[in-house]
Amino acid sequence: MSKVYIVNKGGHDHSDAERFGDLVFLSEGSINRYAVNQIYRQFNEFLRNSSTGDYIVPTGLTFMSIVACSIFAHKHGRLNLLIYKNKKSENENPYYVERILILEGD
Repeated sequence: MSKVYIVNKGGHDHSDAERFGDLVFLSEGSINRYAVNQIYRQFNEFLRNSSTGDYIVPTGLTFMSIVACSIFAHKHGRLNLLIYKNKKSENENPYYVERILILEGD
């Protein structure tokens, strides 16, 4: 089964992302926005075992999503994103939209 790597565990409900695979949180709570190297090492450990069918859910501080997506894209030559889409009406539930970028070298 695929894994869904969520950049940061906060108060958001990620249950809809379970449609795409098992949830794995790369970090939790407050993060020092200047600890980029530390975040890289931490995320790299998690993403080391990722596969081309896994996903990234961008959350938390922008730089954290940049680091996670960079590691994934470098490793797999593609980026599989799940992007949160808020409900349009009271009758609709929020959900995740899948977007896949195939990265080709020049």
